[in-house]
Amino acid sequence: MICPNCNNISFYSLANDYIKCKTCAKKLSLKKIEKDKTIIKEFCEDKNALETSKELELNYKTVKDRFDLFRKKIAIFLEEEYHNSIKDYTEYEEFYYIKEREKKKKRKSLSEAVNIIGFYSNERVYTLLMPKVGNRAFDMEDGFIQYLNWYKIHSKNSHQTKLNLFWKYLETNLRKYKGIDENNFFFYLKEYEFKFNYPKEEQIIILNKLFFHN
Repeated sequence: MICPNCNNISFYSLANDYIKCKTCAKKLSLKKIEKDKTIIKEFCEDKNALETSKELELNYKTVKDRFDLFRKKIAIFLEEEYHNSIKDYTEYEEFYYIKEREKKKKRKSLSEAVNIIGFYSNERVYTLLMPKVGNRAFDMEDGFIQYLNWYKIHSKNSHQTKLNLFWKYLETNLRKYKGIDENNFFFYLKEYEFKFNYPKEEQIIILNKLFFHN
C-alpha cells in the first residue's frame, strides 16, 4: 500500500481495520480500500454499475460514481500516453458512430453521428473526437453508407490494422447501454480504447495505480 497523500509506504496499524501513514498521518480504511479494489476488478471485467452494485451488495450510486471517476482518470491517462508516444500517422481512419435508435430510422442524419478519428501506432489504437459533420440526411441505407465510404478520411492500409476490429468492439460494447449522454461519450470512448489496448490484468494494475496513487 502506498499513501495517496504523500506516497509513503510505511503505516501504523490502528483499531477497526484502519492504518495511519507514518509520514503525513493520513488515516486509511483497509475495508474501504478492499472495496474499491473489488469495484476496480468488476469494472475491468466489463460489468456495468448495476451488475456490480447487486453482486457486491453496494449502493448503486456509490458504484456509478466510482465508474465515472475511473473513466475520467483513464481518459487523462490515455491522453498522456498519446502525447508521450512516438507518433506514426501512416495508419488512420475516420469513423462515424451511429446510435442504435438512429440506425433504425429510414432517414438517417449525419448530425446525429459522433465523428471519431482513430490512429493505429505502437501496436495501440488512439482515438480523437472530431467536429460534427453537418446536417445532411439520406433516405436510403445504401446512400448513407456510400456517403460515409466516399467522404471519410482513411489511410490505404487502415483496413489491415486493428482499427477495423476496434470500431466493431466499440459498437458492440456501447450497445449494452440504452443511451449515452453526448457530453459523456468521450469518457466511454476512452474506456473502451483502454480496454481494447490493455489485457485485463494490466488494466487492473494501471487503474489501481491511477485511483490510489494519483
